[in-house]
Amino acid sequence: MRIKIISNSTQETMDIGVRLAKHLKAGDLVALVGIFGAGKTYFTKGIARGLGVKRPQEVISPSFTLCHVHQGKKSTLYHLDVQRLKNPEDFVDLGIQDFFGHGVVVIEWADKFRQLFEPLHIMKVVFKVQGRNKRELSFSGRGKRFIGLGKKLKIKR
Repeated sequence: MRIKIISNSTQETMDIGVRLAKHLKAGDLVALVGIFGAGKTYFTKGIARGLGVKRPQEVISPSFTLCHVHQGKKSTLYHLDVQRLKNPEDFVDLGIQDFFGHGVVVIEWADKFRQLFEPLHIMKVVFKVQGRNKRELSFSGRGKRFIGLGKKLKIKR
């Protein structure tokens, strides 16, 4: 099942991330898909805030470092950006999979190596730009933990 939520601002995008974080726990994987500027990092800031990261405003895209680790009260957040990696072997050689199971893992550009995530329990969020500030976030999940979770995130307007 796919749930779609419209965000009309970066603040709303972060708020949706906060709401998702309330349902996340160590070992969960969140795969983010969308073009540059679609809101993936703002959403991750929201997840960080929801996990109790002390300074979520410091969450920035790890485009050049590949991974940022943020300690939260609820769980550690491993924020990955695999856009610069050339192939799945680079992902495996860097040992990125070692983070799986130890905290909440959020991967930007996850569609690039989706074959690595196919067997995993995963929440996938696809970002579509619909205007200057408007975004459509489409949630789908695989695995017991994520089936139906999208319904819990629906905005009551």
